[in-house]
Amino acid sequence: MLEKIDLSQKVRKKDYKKEKDELEVRLGLLQRQAVDLGIPVAVVFEGWDAAGKGTLINELILPLDPRGFTVQSTFEPTEEEALRPFLWRFWTRTPARSKIVVFDRSWYRRVLQERVDGHLSRTQVVQAFDDIQAFERQLADDGTVIIKFFLHISKKEQKKRFEKLRKSRSTRWRVTKDDLERHKHYGDYLTATEDMLAETDSEYAPWTVVEAHDRRFATLKIFRTFIDTIERAIASAARKKGRKSAPGRQPRTKKASVLSKIDLSKALERAEYRERLKERQEQLRELLYDIYRKRLPVVIVYEGSDAAGKGGNLRRLTQELDPRGYEVIPIAAPNDLEKSHHYLWRFWMQMPKAGHMAIFDRSWYGRILVERVEEFCSEKEWRRAYREINEMEQHLSNFGTVVLKFWLQIGRDEQLRRFKERERLPHKRWKITEEDWRNRKKWSQYEAAVHEMLLRTSTRWAPWTIVESNCKWYARVKVLDTVVEAISARL
Repeated sequence: MLEKIDLSQKVRKKDYKKEKDELEVRLGLLQRQAVDLGIPVAVVFEGWDAAGKGTLINELILPLDPRGFTVQSTFEPTEEEALRPFLWRFWTRTPARSKIVVFDRSWYRRVLQERVDGHLSRTQVVQAFDDIQAFERQLADDGTVIIKFFLHISKKEQKKRFEKLRKSRSTRWRVTKDDLERHKHYGDYLTATEDMLAETDSEYAPWTVVEAHDRRFATLKIFRTFIDTIERAIASAARKKGRKSAPGRQPRTKKASVLSKIDLSKALERAEYRERLKERQEQLRELLYDIYRKRLPVVIVYEGSDAAGKGGNLRRLTQELDPRGYEVIPIAAPNDLEKSHHYLWRFWMQMPKAGHMAIFDRSWYGRILVERVEEFCSEKEWRRAYREINEMEQHLSNFGTVVLKFWLQIGRDEQLRRFKERERLPHKRWKITEEDWRNRKKWSQYEAAVHEMLLRTSTRWAPWTIVESNCKWYARVKVLDTVVEAISARL
């Protein structure tokens, strides 16, 4: 496809100046409208070395209010970034509502340079395309406008520009040995680029190929594309704002067959509990050192009924561990900054690097549990979340992360007994709130949500473990058993 593009297109200086002045005014106006509507924008610049990315990015941002955008340059991953899934460093830089982020090169480095350099297997290339498609779709579904430019020049033009840069002492540094080596393999990069454009051109994140031989032509095409895309997004956002947001309608409650089959009578005697607890805690302590030495990331998720014993269970899990090797991440209601991003953003910010363990006390599953039942999000949003969560966990798994998810279940009568005990005992009274009693009245709704969650998000790469928790001793040992066995198997 790229070889058929007409790279000879040019714009006269007089015509360029007139149209550019008009477009710059529109750019500033559109930025203000996008801010008012809370629209996040991600702009991706990819292209050949010496195609003019820096110059054209500068042309685009000059008419904009600098308080409303940032430019992110993507280089070789740092040591910190290399210890995390490849999308982590881009998730953490995604734009908040009303902000623009311009990426000077981006997540496409994975399927271009790393692929051509032979750092990825064929399977990893396919996985990377799947991960990128899921990433862009999730952002777009949440309202982010994605604009992607590929700046195209011929091999002959690239060579000409390299020679010009190398002639001047002030610009010679801009042409590196790596640049010259990639020029030799222009054909390989052309094939990889064709694949990239074909695999990741979508309705929600389309590619615009920019003929970049003539800077004036390229500038105007980028301006027009940016303006047309933002204008459509503003019109769409204005229509949605005029419509009342529909609440998260609750489907008819069905019998929660997954939970109804659980044997909550499972228990341990004190002596057996103490023996098994000590044995597993010692094993996990040793495994934590192996995790670090072999750079194995581990993510553990705790979800469960109110008063199911998550806190006590978590403490026994970490009791004998070196605190430098793990982090416990308590999840509460999102703050204003977190609300301004995709709901998964705050969890990506907390993902562990290779060799460490992150333990989430509640997690991203709040989207399809409390946010669904309490109607904090629309039905469309929580239904979409099943796929988004599975995709995120698969990306973690592809990186090598051990993902362990525990649902701690207790009976309704046992929950009532624990609630009353908390009210009676002064040192436990802080654990019980009016919200706990209110949630209890919605037991059947939460049960239906949990049932659907377990069915839709228990996957081969991140299965759920249901923990029978009427007996806290049994629950603690089962969690430790599962964690030790899963990590040992992966190691």
